[in-house]
Amino acid sequence: MNDHVAQTALRIADLRGRFITHERYAPLQDRFRLLIEKRLADITAGRTSEAHGIALSGASGTGKSATTAHLLSKMQAYLAGSSLPDATLISLRVPSPATLKFVGQTVLRALGYNLTAERQAWYIWDLVRHQLRERKVLFLHLDEAQDLSARGTRHELDAVASMLKTLMTDADWPVGILLSGTEELENILNHDPQLARRMDTVHFAPLSPVLNVPDVARLIAGYARRADLSLSGEITDITLSERLIHAAAFQFGLVIEMIIASIEVAFLEGSSRLEWRHFTAAYTLRSSCLDAFNPFIVSDYHRIDARKVFTREMA
Repeated sequence: MNDHVAQTALRIADLRGRFITHERYAPLQDRFRLLIEKRLADITAGRTSEAHGIALSGASGTGKSATTAHLLSKMQAYLAGSSLPDATLISLRVPSPATLKFVGQTVLRALGYNLTAERQAWYIWDLVRHQLRERKVLFLHLDEAQDLSARGTRHELDAVASMLKTLMTDADWPVGILLSGTEELENILNHDPQLARRMDTVHFAPLSPVLNVPDVARLIAGYARRADLSLSGEITDITLSERLIHAAAFQFGLVIEMIIASIEVAFLEGSSRLEWRHFTAAYTLRSSCLDAFNPFIVSDYHRIDARKVFTREMA
């Protein structure tokens, strides 16, 4: 039994480690690649032009973190064979509390620099710019970037926007910025037109319960194939994909999580094929809801708020 559980964990880890290219990924990669190429061209020519950035927004569960992680990994590998092979891309999650001082300290740690004494924010950010140049960092990625404006005051938004602009317009080593976060991230850009004009914007919208059904059906088939599971006839019915989109609150990343969770149920019971009941069980495990609130069981599943867990009665 323990060996079976361990093997299941390994197989699920392998599935989670696979990135599924989707229709939203290619445009983001093309835009990011172009910004990198422009930066490399300037460096090769000995020019200093201000850098630009990308802001990726979307609700929680849309798959932003997985997408940016894959994008940065792929682009870092590309840089290794470029005209500046020692160039780097730095990624970090915005800390809490997201004060400018704390964010600066976190960036320094991501750069491998540890402060040995208490310093003021201006000193820390001077060090950040120096270390970005020394490490030849082309892009700085800040995940959960909406937390930069968590306090929401005009003064705080001014400080955040000023910090980002300073990094992109640094006279010695301008650095591109990749921001990813929920829709609140858009408040930072809308607050400062000068910052907004330096950023391309990408939004991961919710899935459509009609238009995206074929895409979700292909995802289920693809993951089952990688898991060496056959599909029961009911799995190929578009009804399952429709219900899965609803159960995942219309978010792409959560759709993938639920597919993998359903495959995990199948693995644990030793099944050789993926069935509807595995999705039913996976949703129950995730939400701890009564059957009356499981989108894979009831006929009127549209009334269910899939964002809630422990559902026992109607609101």
